[in-house]
Amino acid sequence: MEILKLIDVNKFYGSTHALKDINFSVKKGEVVVILGPSGCGKSTTLRCINGLEEIQSGTMEILGEKIDKNFQNWRKIRQKVGMVFQSYELFDHLNVMQNITLGPIKVQKIGKEEAIKTAKFWLKKVGLGDKEKAYPKELSGGQKQRIAIVRSLCMNPDIMLFDEVTAALDPEIVREVLDVMLNLAKEGRTMLIVTHEMAFARAVADRVIFMDKGEIVELNDPENFFTNPKTDRAKKFLNMFEFKK
Repeated sequence: MEILKLIDVNKFYGSTHALKDINFSVKKGEVVVILGPSGCGKSTTLRCINGLEEIQSGTMEILGEKIDKNFQNWRKIRQKVGMVFQSYELFDHLNVMQNITLGPIKVQKIGKEEAIKTAKFWLKKVGLGDKEKAYPKELSGGQKQRIAIVRSLCMNPDIMLFDEVTAALDPEIVREVLDVMLNLAKEGRTMLIVTHEMAFARAVADRVIFMDKGEIVELNDPENFFTNPKTDRAKKFLNMFEFKK
């Protein structure tokens, strides 16, 4: 079952053609990783899927809902599509439990007791069961990012989008966030991930999309992409990184 499908999607910023005829799909339980140099359109793709950016042409299908440039009901879509940003987006004046349960209670109208129970479950699962009363200023970057992931999970999305979630973290705490994402993949979560962590991408991906200058240059399985990429552009990109092949 295809949860997400992009068909000839184009995005412009003024005269800049940011996304050029983007076509790909994500099946239920699949992990797809988008790689590419900075400015190639990776994050823009995620932002279009979540309605944070408008597309100028083409269509997207999310759980059977057809979306074009005139689509308006993004509130409904965002309950199915969770997104985790590199900047956490936590409310500083709310503690961890309040940050996590705000969406389920206010948007999905879930009872407070049920929302708290679900939040406690996920907090424990990501190793932060003792932080429910802490405020964002009391947490490390890695802890904040894990809280942001839990907040998205508590909305019970059908697909999760991760936009460079480790980019703002110190190298020594990147692992704790990546481990959470690896565990989600093992549990069969449907995920679309933008990352520069090459070893992680190879370990977690079912398929790899490589983008450059707003276009999909290569779509491959991770083993072949990292050991024998089909395009010279992908080879050049991979040569910039040091990782065990």
